[in-house]
Amino acid sequence: MGRRVSGDGASELAVLLPDDTCERTAKMESRARRTRLRGIIGICIILALTGIVYLGYFCPDHVCALTNRDLKESSRLSEGFAAGTGSGLSFPSIEPDRSNLLSVHPAFKLQSIQGSLGYEDIFTNDTFQFDINANDVIVFLHIQKTGGTLFGKHLVRDLDLQKPCSCQRRRKRCFCFRPNRNENWLFSRYSTGWKCGLHADWTELTSCVDSELNKIEGEGVKRRYFYITIIRDPVARYLSEFRHVQRGATWRGARHWCGGAQANIPQCYNGPSWQGVTLEQFMSCPHNLASNRQTRMLADLSLIGCYNSSLSKQESDRLMLASAKNNLQFMPFFMLTEYQKDNEFNGATSCWLETLKDINYRQLYLLPGNAIAF
Repeated sequence: MGRRVSGDGASELAVLLPDDTCERTAKMESRARRTRLRGIIGICIILALTGIVYLGYFCPDHVCALTNRDLKESSRLSEGFAAGTGSGLSFPSIEPDRSNLLSVHPAFKLQSIQGSLGYEDIFTNDTFQFDINANDVIVFLHIQKTGGTLFGKHLVRDLDLQKPCSCQRRRKRCFCFRPNRNENWLFSRYSTGWKCGLHADWTELTSCVDSELNKIEGEGVKRRYFYITIIRDPVARYLSEFRHVQRGATWRGARHWCGGAQANIPQCYNGPSWQGVTLEQFMSCPHNLASNRQTRMLADLSLIGCYNSSLSKQESDRLMLASAKNNLQFMPFFMLTEYQKDNEFNGATSCWLETLKDINYRQLYLLPGNAIAF
């Protein structure tokens, strides 16, 4: 009674059955692949969320604080120089280039300060506290005749530390190591010595400190640097240096390193010193580095071609001044010699020192009037 399938029909059905089976198998495999893909995507999302939570809540400050510092420094430099153009001085325009540096002059580039932290970083972000147990280093830029000698001694002798600096009698250097290991947290005359040259300036320090510490402690350490300095009324500082030189002092050991070479600066005198020089002679020497010393020592001298600049004196002076002002912004702290006894200034000094975790002054630093050569 049922329908019979002819021989030709049976053969056609036999051919179709394998195709239908393959189609179902392909659909199942495709569904399995989609399921695996969704699983992989889900795992990636979970890992990404876990990373965000870790970086936001559990990552140590001294590690996560290093994420976007270079970009912040570059933008702050650009904004600072741009602000300088509104002060009546016609500085060259500065715009970021493809190499992520800042163009100041067609022939020169701004140096980047690797690992340095500025005033805004310290006071607007709680994560930028100085951590003596991590890899943070204070670098003291010591300008001549600003009271830096006494201040440098206070740094190694009068700080209330878990592991105080170890100073030996009749020696000018102390060992200022971290509490948990023998690594330097202070780079200064009385801790590491003049590793970057006698009274090294900003240009020398920023290209030298990291490599010198690597020689002592080994490479591979990613440090954060806190640059500090003292500045003084320029006329008073100039006269103080004049009297110092008049008594026979020299700074022959200064290297004046810039652009990968040591500058060859002619001397203003013959013989071992300039003892007995008059003020007129002191002022008339065109090679006397006492003139405009603070600006030069705080500026990036590579911007003007170091000590052999091809720029006009006016353009060179303007670039140095703008650079010095912006480099001061990189420093979390700088002191004014004349205001050390002022209560408000001392309060600011104490406030900054309190931001340095694990470091506090035993006594508030006051510079006696006779500590500076007059």
